[in-house]
Amino acid sequence: MTNKILLKFAKKGINLSPSAYEKIMEDNDPLNLTSSIIVKLKGDDYKSKDLVSVSGEIIDKIKGELGLSKSSEEKHKVSEKPLVDIKKTKKPIEPLINTKKSKETPFINKKENSTKIKVEKTPKKIEPKKPASIEDSKRESDKKEKYTNEIIEEASEKVSDTKVQFKRNLTKSNVEYDFKIIQDTSKKSYTSGEIENLISYFQSRYEKLHKILSKRPELRTAQKVADIEEAQTELSLILMIRDIRTTKNGHKLIEFEDDTGTIPILFSNKNEELFREAEKLVKDEVIGVIADKNGDLAIANQIINPGAQRIAKKEMDFGIVFISDVHIGSLTFLEDAFNRFIDWINCEYGNEQQREIASDIKYLVIGGDIVDGIGVYPNQEKELAIKNITEQYNEAARLLGNIRSDIKIIIAPGNHDASRVAEPQPAVPEEYAKALYELDNVEFISNPGVVSLDGINVLIYHGRSFDDLVMDIKDFSHERNDLLMEELLKKRHLAPIYGERTPLASELEDYLVIDEIPDVFHTGHVHINTYRKFNGIHLINSGTFQTQTEFQKIYNIEPTPAEVPVLHKGKYKHLKFI
Repeated sequence: MTNKILLKFAKKGINLSPSAYEKIMEDNDPLNLTSSIIVKLKGDDYKSKDLVSVSGEIIDKIKGELGLSKSSEEKHKVSEKPLVDIKKTKKPIEPLINTKKSKETPFINKKENSTKIKVEKTPKKIEPKKPASIEDSKRESDKKEKYTNEIIEEASEKVSDTKVQFKRNLTKSNVEYDFKIIQDTSKKSYTSGEIENLISYFQSRYEKLHKILSKRPELRTAQKVADIEEAQTELSLILMIRDIRTTKNGHKLIEFEDDTGTIPILFSNKNEELFREAEKLVKDEVIGVIADKNGDLAIANQIINPGAQRIAKKEMDFGIVFISDVHIGSLTFLEDAFNRFIDWINCEYGNEQQREIASDIKYLVIGGDIVDGIGVYPNQEKELAIKNITEQYNEAARLLGNIRSDIKIIIAPGNHDASRVAEPQPAVPEEYAKALYELDNVEFISNPGVVSLDGINVLIYHGRSFDDLVMDIKDFSHERNDLLMEELLKKRHLAPIYGERTPLASELEDYLVIDEIPDVFHTGHVHINTYRKFNGIHLINSGTFQTQTEFQKIYNIEPTPAEVPVLHKGKYKHLKFI
């Protein structure tokens, strides 16, 4: 035990003073406490000099922040109770039913069958704060959407008397899966990088989105630029954005094109609602425009996005778990938390209700960056615990190999994986991840990719284009990536901006157009867990299993590590393993 604890601190570059070590060993569960202390010490509150010799006073302070002034035994007695009886948690849940308010029971308030959860301590906001227009749009959307968003607090302790029944190679799975791969571009790359490929790529994008937009009533009579008559006063067009600039009076002048010609259209800032919509437009996206023409000047009066129509609710009697950005191989990978997650999915961890949810899990979707990779950014080797890409995937196979064999695992790549950088990314190649390929219940898919899980269509996209949207649209941030997902669905394209931070391969066909609206849109990349429901579509970002990186500190991005979203029988649930 002693060597194991000291080794865990040493791996993270932390040295304990004798008094600090004694205070940790006094706890009933020093290993669990060690993991929590490491996360705190690696946060923003502590500098490198504080880690040279951590004092006993610092350990006392952290234990107080963690609510560990009581013994672990007393704390566990509370956490092992059913969720509705959890008392005095750091983030009490407030489900919605009519009961009396008390300090020890959740406050419940029912309103039209819509469940909202209030958490006392919210995650730290990233500056700058969102303008009122974004928040207003969210509140308006929330009024229209009625959905369950249940947060399950920290999973309780491991169930010591539960027998291992499902782990791989111990029990052969006889579960029947209705699993289909709807879109996988892994073996569909035909680009040679020549200019003709780029022309074909944009023609494909325009034609696909033109087909979607032409079904809109306002655009059924849309014409081509070359067909506009000189005396014509009303325009209905389907166009691709070529360039965006701001006039000296603050209006937006956007140059559009189609396959017949180009046309500039003015978006006046006097039309405030339309101008706000125009500020969300980005280069290379395809939209519909209704405009008035006066001589050579065209002035817009309506923007029509391809949009995402409301989808019908589908019944599901099983569960799907979503994770991403595990970053196995990094020094900041939360291995203990990930092992607790694996124990939970094996029905060996958590209270009774949490284990019941785990028993219904049929699919695990991993949305990229399962490993930290090699040479992804400058000086990355200084932050690696495993410095060989194959060994990183071997470790991933060892960990995922402990998951019970009746769960099908779907893995897509991210920008840290050993796939090509340009999107669409082919599936992680067997050359580097042979150990993962040897697991009999693992399926590999491209990024992006679409799968059908017992009739539930899931669009998996790692989410690198979020970086472009945040830089180009002032109202957006990494923290509110649920709004970014909604915007991509409205644009019906996963990476509309070509030639900026997100590398895109000029394939003969644009595979990042969202041809069909999914039931679930799953992303990762930004390490911040979010959820919302938009037009019946579950928008899920699965966060990370990695603590804050040096890169994130520079941009004031605060991750939400070891928080796992679950779609359980159609309802969203959220478990914490740290």
